[in-house]
Amino acid sequence: MSDQVTGTRLNKYLASCGVGSRRACDAIIQEGDVFINNSRVTTPGARVEPDDSVRVGRKVVTPKITEVILFNKPRGLVSSSSDELGRETIYAALPPHMHHLKNVGRLDKDSEGLLVLTNDGDLALKLTHPSQKVEKEYLVTVGSAFDNEIIDKLVRGVHTPEGRAAAKSVKRISPRRLRIVLETGLKRQIRIMLEALHIKVTKLVRIRIGSLVGGGLEIGQWRNLEEDEIAALQKNPGQARNKIDVEEGRALNPTGVRKSSKRGAAGLQRRTPAKADKSFKNTRRGPKKTGRKPASRKPRGRR
Repeated sequence: MSDQVTGTRLNKYLASCGVGSRRACDAIIQEGDVFINNSRVTTPGARVEPDDSVRVGRKVVTPKITEVILFNKPRGLVSSSSDELGRETIYAALPPHMHHLKNVGRLDKDSEGLLVLTNDGDLALKLTHPSQKVEKEYLVTVGSAFDNEIIDKLVRGVHTPEGRAAAKSVKRISPRRLRIVLETGLKRQIRIMLEALHIKVTKLVRIRIGSLVGGGLEIGQWRNLEEDEIAALQKNPGQARNKIDVEEGRALNPTGVRKSSKRGAAGLQRRTPAKADKSFKNTRRGPKKTGRKPASRKPRGRR
């Protein structure tokens, strides 16, 4: 049996040092610019042990401490590190030592609510890649009352200049307020969908990412996320519930429906009390109950 593989893949190690994405790091390694303990390495899958010294060119690199924060973005700030129009960005509300963090996804200038910032590229990809289908939930206020058929149209999909866009679910919570859940992250998706239906958005607030909600975080405030909260970001509510049920011994199948027992899987068996000591020979079912007393049989005489 071969020895267990230890250490961290070189491309992943370099990405954690902030050298670049894993794909960019692969190219740097293959160009021959990376050294482990002063030995040139050209294989991205090479392993880095904790005591190894890694150098890119002449610069020794070490992994950065992963940071993930949750920020309750105020209205009026642009979700960007800089703005070509000179508008104020989210970093104006964050302390200087947080300015190296990158926002995961965007909230437009007129929107507010939960926004994740991190230096973990892998986490950012998991939260934004369409294949992961991480939910984002929004409270939306519109300028006028609307018919319920609008809700059906938003779920079925709306044709917009950016292409067809649809919500995962929509729920009316008042005549002019909606709760909308998205799995996709098209630019200004909710506003564009409603504009295509001739409805104007007056307020939009993101209240949930994955299974994580704000937890009393005031507008303009931020806080560091714990490991369990980072995990909650990557799981939708149904997925999180299934995981808890499995851990507690209530195993669920992927659809969230409780698995049947062996008896149930073979077909439900009717549980009826055992009948009294009666048998009805030569018949498949017992005599019908008519409410009448059975006629008494007269003894047969001699022939």
